[in-house]
Formats: sequence, C-alpha cells, structure tokens
Amino acid sequence: MTAISVRGLQKRYGSLEAVRGVDFDIEEGEVFGLLGPNGAGKTTTVEILEGYRDRDGGDVTVLGHDPQRPGPEFRQRIGVVLQQSDLWPNLTVYEVHRGFAGYYERARDIDEVIELVGLAEKRDARVKSLSGGQKRRLDLGVALVGDPDLVFLDEPTTGFDPAARRAAWEMIRSLRSLGKTVLLTTHYLDEAEQLADRVAVMREGRIVRIGTPRELTSDELDVEIRYRRDGEEVLVRTAEPTRVLYELTAAALGRGEELERLEVRRPTLEEVYLTLMDDQEVES
Repeated sequence: MTAISVRGLQKRYGSLEAVRGVDFDIEEGEVFGLLGPNGAGKTTTVEILEGYRDRDGGDVTVLGHDPQRPGPEFRQRIGVVLQQSDLWPNLTVYEVHRGFAGYYERARDIDEVIELVGLAEKRDARVKSLSGGQKRRLDLGVALVGDPDLVFLDEPTTGFDPAARRAAWEMIRSLRSLGKTVLLTTHYLDEAEQLADRVAVMREGRIVRIGTPRELTSDELDVEIRYRRDGEEVLVRTAEPTRVLYELTAAALGRGEELERLEVRRPTLEEVYLTLMDDQEVES
C-alpha cells in the first residue's frame, strides 16, 4: 500500500520556483529519506505533505487524503518533528506530553513515550532547563505520543551527541518494525544510509536521484580495491569488482602469494551525494 503519492508537485514564492515537478511514492512501513542542500525544496515539500503549506500544482495523497483539504482523522494519523519548535518553557516534560496526548483519541502511554525518547530522568524537569539535544528528544516524544501511522522527522537528531544519535536511530528502526511509515529529512548522510529504505536527492526544486542507498552507491561511483604489492599500495577503481577481484586473487594464487591488506570499498552515500551536487552545478 502507498502511504504518500506525489505527482508533478509545484510551489512558487513570487518569481522563485521552489519545487519544480516533483514525483515520488512512499510505501507503508517504509523509512524514506529526503536529502538535499539548503534551498533544495525539501522543507517546502514536507510542509505541503503535512498540510501546513498549499501547493501551486500537482497531485498529492497522504494516507488517502489530500493534505490541502484533509479529512477529520488526518491529523490523528500523523506525527511531526519540526526543525525548530518553541514548547512551553515552564511546563515539565510530562506535562507537555500530556497536553499533546489530549489531542488524540488513541494516545500512547505518556511515561512509555518519555522512556522511549530517553527523557525518563527529566520527566519532571521544566522545558526551559533542558539542553538543546534534550529539547529535540522532547520534540520527538510529542510527535510519537499520538501513536501516528506516519511520522515526519525533519532533522530529528540535530544537537544530539553521538550516543543520543545512536539511541534515536534505534528508536526510528523500532518505528519501522511497528509498521510505521517515516519520512526523514537530514543533513547527516550516514544517518540516511543507516536508516532509510530509499532516499531521494533534491537539488534546486527537483529530484535528481532516487533509489535505495545500495542502488545509489552501486551505480554512481566505482568500487575501490586496495592492496599492497612489493611494499607499495595499489589502487584499482572498477565498476566490475567481482571480475577484477577474481583476476587479482587468481594471479596472486598463481604466484603463491597473498594480496596484502586487501580492502574492497564501495562509495558511501555521502560521496554519491557530493558527486550529484557537483554534477548539478556543472549542468547549471
């Protein structure tokens, strides 16, 4: 089943065409990453899907609704983590979650959500006393307290230390295991590579590449094979790593040698992303 369908999406701000004919689908239970530099059109696209911004053209369906004219249950089925939020500074963590839980017919247990986002020790602390990373966890808890079917995560781990980021990743993976659909925007390319089933790369209002992280990293750049011979490092770049490895290892076995420090390295999603950005700059 398709959770989100986008066809020919367009959005203008005066003479600026922020989103220019974007097409993509997100399946139910999928973690979908939307990547791109500032100004690429990611936030505008997501805000249209959330129903916070009207589109100028195209067709959009989110959980069976047009978010520009949603049915009454639409808000009950989505959770949103915004890039920035300004929650009530004098309320406690528990009180904020309780307040948002009141908007939903089937809210999750509040203490369970607070535990899930790693704020159990701050349950009774006031929002104004929280660190930046803790406030992002609070934003995440608020998005999850309604037990949504679809979660929009806009830069969810900004300000997190490495341990907190890893914990957030596990939580996002747990959402997938529960059958939730997740739309993730992030500047952390390793985050998208770890979490997303598929990613779309946006540039200047258009999607320039879409696919699984493995497809993007397999198709865009050559695989690097490194080894040492006679004390010197040898680097081979190839689009056919299986054939090249066979030839190298067969030749080494024929000589009765080992390939010292043999290493096969596929390009990372970050390297592919940067290449796509460079290609677009050349084309423009």
